[in-house]
Amino acid sequence: MKGELKPEARRADPEMRLSGAKPGELKPEARRADPEPQTLAATIEITTWVTKYVGGDGSGTRIFEEPFAPGETVRDVLRRYTRRIPDLDAALWSPDGTDLGAHIEVLVNDAVLGVAHDLDTELQGGERITLLGQFMGG
Repeated sequence: MKGELKPEARRADPEMRLSGAKPGELKPEARRADPEPQTLAATIEITTWVTKYVGGDGSGTRIFEEPFAPGETVRDVLRRYTRRIPDLDAALWSPDGTDLGAHIEVLVNDAVLGVAHDLDTELQGGERITLLGQFMGG
């Protein structure tokens, strides 16, 4: 029949059969869907007494992976992560939620904020963000 694909063409390229296209009408690039948006991840390391907020006993270290999209910052990732853990959110952020509180130090790749990164530094993927509880007393 006119306009019908040969059986070999149907087997070789099921997308053409489904679209009703004739062999050679579509370039392979035209049939591909848009690529998936890139997802990056940072490791969130929670240590010392801060582990109590994430199911720990107040010692040692707990490790979590937090995915993020290109363009997101240290602040974006920490805000999203801590919003899922209300007690940690209250401990990490100031009462108005706009800045860090006083008792948990944040490090990115082993450097305290303000050295190589700050809260508004865009992440590239693969960073380790550490939440380290400060010790006070005398």
